[in-house]
Amino acid sequence: MRKDVITMSRKELNRLPILHKVMDKRLTQVDAAGMLDLSSRQIRRIIAKIRDKGDEAIIHGNRGAVSSRKFPESFEKNIASLLKKKYYDFGPTFAAEKLLELEKIKVSREKLRQIMIEYEVKYPDRNEPGTVHQWRERKHHVGEMIQMDGSDHDWLEGRGPKLVLMGYIDDASSRIFGRFYEYEGTFPAMDSLRRYIGKYGLPFSFYIDRHSTYKTCRQPTIEEDLKAEFPMTQFGRLLNELGIKVIYARSPQAKGRIERVFETLQDRLTKEMRLAGISTIDEANEFLKGYLPKHNARFAVAPARKTDLHRAVPKHLNFGEMFCIKEFRTITTGYTVRWGNRIFLIKNPSITMKHQRVCVMEHFAGTFSLKLKDKPLSFEEVTAKDFLAVKKAKIAALKPIRKVRIRIGRRNPDDHPLKRFVISPRRAVNYAYSR
Repeated sequence: MRKDVITMSRKELNRLPILHKVMDKRLTQVDAAGMLDLSSRQIRRIIAKIRDKGDEAIIHGNRGAVSSRKFPESFEKNIASLLKKKYYDFGPTFAAEKLLELEKIKVSREKLRQIMIEYEVKYPDRNEPGTVHQWRERKHHVGEMIQMDGSDHDWLEGRGPKLVLMGYIDDASSRIFGRFYEYEGTFPAMDSLRRYIGKYGLPFSFYIDRHSTYKTCRQPTIEEDLKAEFPMTQFGRLLNELGIKVIYARSPQAKGRIERVFETLQDRLTKEMRLAGISTIDEANEFLKGYLPKHNARFAVAPARKTDLHRAVPKHLNFGEMFCIKEFRTITTGYTVRWGNRIFLIKNPSITMKHQRVCVMEHFAGTFSLKLKDKPLSFEEVTAKDFLAVKKAKIAALKPIRKVRIRIGRRNPDDHPLKRFVISPRRAVNYAYSR
């Protein structure tokens, strides 16, 4: 449909005086063409239209007309209805992808943005101005530096418990890896790292923040002082044993790549899981297996160099003794080892074991193992009551078989020899001087 009133643009109004001079033969067509940046042939066409239909003929004929490619109004209303009911907080780009994938509706991002404006479908704007930080160039090789962090977020949007996504991103290619856990701590960090290594190999370096799981503020122990070592957390000790270089970030912006990925995932992944009806941690981790390859295909970039710096896992590494809580304790004189509130009694001990330092390892499954100078020890867990009962049994075994009854507090009789032997004070003085 044509609009009822079509006004001339400023450019068209500026052209009219020159075209009138050409019509009055005060200006040649060639000179007018040079002034208006048009061809002389186009000048003749425009002048013919003005003589036929008046000055309004200078307006383009398609001005105000409906495009032959315009979507029907019912089609746009259907899209707006879907956006308001199902994709109410999606941005134009993500909404266009999901409409094509789930609804089989193909519409461009820009057209969808125009529909949102026309039908007043609002969505959150994440491009808020912030502090500008110095740009850092990407690493050139895959595996040269991996940024790791945990994102505590309501990933299931109230349909299930709050979860933490332990995320990994390659600095050179933006390829991501992740897994959901109930909290961000030592065991989730170790378990996710083991899964990452099993899939890609050992990276050259790790870029992590100063969370208490990754960096400690405690003072070094005597053993660490003697070895000139800095105090490390269990996760830091693990990275050291694996030969992975650790870099600690001093601000969230320093590891902005993983932070921005979390923003994207908190927007896209939560909505994907909402559409899929995910409500448990097991379902979420299973969903990630199919989602991450699609995300990497969509957002990953080609690294500057083709060489992959991930190393194959050496065969001599014992992951069972590395991916665990590992600390040293002293064997007591009773051949016991204390770990927290638990007591382990060593079986088949030898006298040389007393006061030796033994390595206590707590594994993911909740089991324990002890090692003394790389030699495994057999042990059993006992309680304080059991240990006290064993101690009483040993004392009872050392007592004599025949028992002697001893009366306490019995008074000697009056005819006892101790009472008949009496020394007078005078005799005591004489005895003392005679000495």
